[in-house]
Amino acid sequence: MTVDVFLSVGRTSTDDQERLVASLEATLRSLEVAPRTVGRNDFSSKAPLKRIEEVLGECHGTVVLAFERSWAPSVTSRRGSVDQALLSEVRLPTVWNQIEAALSYGKGLPLLVIVETGLLPEGLLEARYDWYVQTIPMDVTALQTNEFRAVLADWIRQVEAHASRPAARASAEPDVSTMSLAQLAQSLTVAQAWSVLGAVATVLIAVAAVAYKLGGA
Repeated sequence: MTVDVFLSVGRTSTDDQERLVASLEATLRSLEVAPRTVGRNDFSSKAPLKRIEEVLGECHGTVVLAFERSWAPSVTSRRGSVDQALLSEVRLPTVWNQIEAALSYGKGLPLLVIVETGLLPEGLLEARYDWYVQTIPMDVTALQTNEFRAVLADWIRQVEAHASRPAARASAEPDVSTMSLAQLAQSLTVAQAWSVLGAVATVLIAVAAVAYKLGGA
């Protein structure tokens, strides 16, 4: 069965970028994983952030593919502070990589983070969080290395485990038809128990009223 995953990737600007994205999509589909990207293969009349939230809710993992979107010959970091530094040849990805990675992490989705060599390492694209960041050149052959395939296989296992959780929760639900009264009572929350007691009391009062009327007749 095909499993949906979210692919966080910006709009491609060069042939190399498009070839890499298309190759990654093909690789995922060959593993029965369907990549979904808002604005690339998933379209909606809703605001982008709203649609991203909806799609993430239907996915079981996220791939973040970050490549150059903006370039500057030099940038001053922390200008005016004692830590001021001049950075040269600064390359930045689309900010949506950061947004979608954060949303995915918040939802507990397994993350596969792939970053083009030379991008400024910051935010959730840094290799210091709960996931491994792969740095690769903008070349389709980078998806064929042993390292990439090993990391991808491990991520696929996490995606499959995430996809199986709803079924596991469903199978773990107790079958009330086979439970004793004591077991059923123990499984109720306080609010549920009071609701049951209230319903029972209402029934008893109604029965007593009927009995009184019959007795009086």
